[in-house]
Amino acid sequence: MKRNEVLFIGFMLFSMFFGAGNLIFPPFLGIQSGSSYWPAMAGFIVTGVGLPVLVIAAVSFVDGGIQAIGNRVHPVFSTVFTVIVYLCIGPFLAIPRNANVAYEMGVKPFLSGSAHSSPVSLLLFSIVFFLLVYLTSLNPDKMSNTLGRWITPVLLLAMAVLCAAGFFKLSGRPFTAPLAGYQTGSFYKGFIDGYSTMDALASLAFGIVILTAVKHRGIANRKQMTAYTLKAGLIAGAILALVYVALGLIGAKMASSGTFQNGTDVLTAVSSLLFGQAGKILLGFIFMLACFTTVVGLTTACGQYFSNLVPKFSYHGVVIAVTLTGFTLSNLGLNTILKFSVPFLEMAYPVTIMLVVLTFFHTAFRGSKKVYGFALLFTGVFALIEGLKGFGVPLGFIGAFAQKLPLASAGLEWVVPALCGTAIGLLFSRLEHRTKETRAVQAREQSL
Repeated sequence: MKRNEVLFIGFMLFSMFFGAGNLIFPPFLGIQSGSSYWPAMAGFIVTGVGLPVLVIAAVSFVDGGIQAIGNRVHPVFSTVFTVIVYLCIGPFLAIPRNANVAYEMGVKPFLSGSAHSSPVSLLLFSIVFFLLVYLTSLNPDKMSNTLGRWITPVLLLAMAVLCAAGFFKLSGRPFTAPLAGYQTGSFYKGFIDGYSTMDALASLAFGIVILTAVKHRGIANRKQMTAYTLKAGLIAGAILALVYVALGLIGAKMASSGTFQNGTDVLTAVSSLLFGQAGKILLGFIFMLACFTTVVGLTTACGQYFSNLVPKFSYHGVVIAVTLTGFTLSNLGLNTILKFSVPFLEMAYPVTIMLVVLTFFHTAFRGSKKVYGFALLFTGVFALIEGLKGFGVPLGFIGAFAQKLPLASAGLEWVVPALCGTAIGLLFSRLEHRTKETRAVQAREQSL
């Protein structure tokens, strides 16, 4: 495969990753972290860039992708976990979130009067937006050309203009003092903030899209497919890291300009400061492109996964169902969508992290199902506790116990239970292995 083809696939992957959350969260992290910006951004990049690339790598290593990885725990776990991930990063959460943010930043600022707050405006925008998503998603074979060769370079150019102007205009401003949460343990706070991009979960879905793109270029050898997929992942990850650092620095430099409620407020203020009314147009254009490419990527991934999972569902039929569901939920409003996102991510991310880590050490523990089972059980229980707490569910002494665990103050109370579960799984695995060896020796002795 030619170098430029790998580059375009990497561009395509970046464009699918780079959606609403990737624009909103880095500048807000910069505003809040202030002088603790660099350790906070390092933590953000670990989960916002490093983890997604590792997930892409894990998916490419295992024939059968995430479904096969989940089967190492149990086939039921595999199907349930994968279906939940695809539904939530697809039509039930990430797709409507991106569509709504595209409207909030790309259209709403230019409306006036009753149209500015009218639900009809969002409805009309959603019709056009999802119609274009549907048409673009119909032919996944051409996605690397559409997204990688054309849309992503335009998006990167627009981002470069905004960031370069921001560095020039804000270069003399000092970092301010970090706000609560970043004053101590800023790396861990950034680590948790990286969950919000949803890219590690999206990687579970995008892995199949990238592998399909590589296959359609005549690559059939598994090692070559893995190598090209990794190269594309590293290209996408490097661009993501550069964009996050740039947006975060701009946010950190804007801290002295006032109080901001979220990342969209920061970017709106920056674009207006730099370019006036033209800045709003540039920012709206960036948000529209970023959100559109991500929704197309997620729609395509859902189409490919569910049509393979249930053969009687055609790819086009699934794409229609995904776009219609996303269209419906996007009209509920951004606040309603975001209210459910963080608790869900706090439940899903720890399980995903452990599943990927175990995949890389699969041969070290002989792929024992006991190791997978106990590690994921302990991780899942405490991830569920954290998620339920985020939804406001009273947990009594269980919640109090979880808060006393190491790293609980950083939102990582699941780490120690995950390690304990892994250790218990290793112990049972070794006992099982020794029992089998003893029985084998006894059988040989009896046969003599």
